[in-house]
Amino acid sequence: MNRTLFPIRLVFILICAAAGYLVCLAVPDWDMHRDRAIAIGAALGLLVVLTDVVLKGFSLRGLSAITFGLGVGCLISYLISASPLLENGDPEVMFLARLGLFLAATYLCTVIALRGKDEFNLVIPYVRFVAHEVDVPLVLVDTSALIDGRIAKICESGFVPGALVIPQFVLRELQIVADSADSGRRLRGRRGLDVLGALRRIKHLDLRIHESDAKRGEIEAKLVFLASSMQAKLLTTDQNLAKMADFQGVVCLHPGDLARALQPAYAVGEIIEVDLVKPGKEEGQAVAYLPDGSMVVVNEARAVIGTHASAEIISVMPSGNGRMIFARYLTRD
Repeated sequence: MNRTLFPIRLVFILICAAAGYLVCLAVPDWDMHRDRAIAIGAALGLLVVLTDVVLKGFSLRGLSAITFGLGVGCLISYLISASPLLENGDPEVMFLARLGLFLAATYLCTVIALRGKDEFNLVIPYVRFVAHEVDVPLVLVDTSALIDGRIAKICESGFVPGALVIPQFVLRELQIVADSADSGRRLRGRRGLDVLGALRRIKHLDLRIHESDAKRGEIEAKLVFLASSMQAKLLTTDQNLAKMADFQGVVCLHPGDLARALQPAYAVGEIIEVDLVKPGKEEGQAVAYLPDGSMVVVNEARAVIGTHASAEIISVMPSGNGRMIFARYLTRD
């Protein structure tokens, strides 16, 4: 039990017990049953506390949905009760009909509101209860982005504006992957959990956990719907999910797009410094790699493989992994 809530709950139970004693003082006929009244008061207080414990984790969003459902149910039952349909008839039958209508309407409306509590966010968005959060941009994260790992470095650098939102069902899916019997999936899942821990340790990062639920087959659709309803961008490395989101007008962020955007521009004739690491396919060629992963093929440099060399760019060609640079080895004077 939470150490802060324990004394509050204890004081509440004692107040309820004292209220039972005061009732006996106020009603002279009950004066002989003080012990029983105190016990009943304490039991009622304990029942309220147990109800509080059972409702642990019940969110403000869920409470808002229940309130909305009860209000709509009461309104519907009142309108039907006041209609000519229940105007005439046996009073007892009419009473039972109105009672049944009230119970059925409030129950159905409450259940529907809870099931559609994410749609209810469109009426009262959960991220807008606090005034200073109204204009905070949101970035929704999926499982693939956590497993990819680059998100932690990007957030550490401060390039993610606003708040990072991770739904509960994404965390559950990540846990399932981490507990998988397949060693490859298990390794990726544990890497995602490590990335999640790294995100929590970033002090300047606004990290939020969204309590929305989803079945396993609905995760992709749920992510797109949440991003759309919250007016958030979706951070993912899943190309199929990105296409689905783009079709529904949701802006997608991909770490690979950021990496390609940060690649320095190289022009023909520019001199670069590279480390020659292995022979190329053609005679006399050596291969080097730039910090961004781009391959550099240096002509007439096979004899100096394993050294740091200067080369002049002669052409830049796009490739499946980004680009390939061809250069000419410059001998040192």
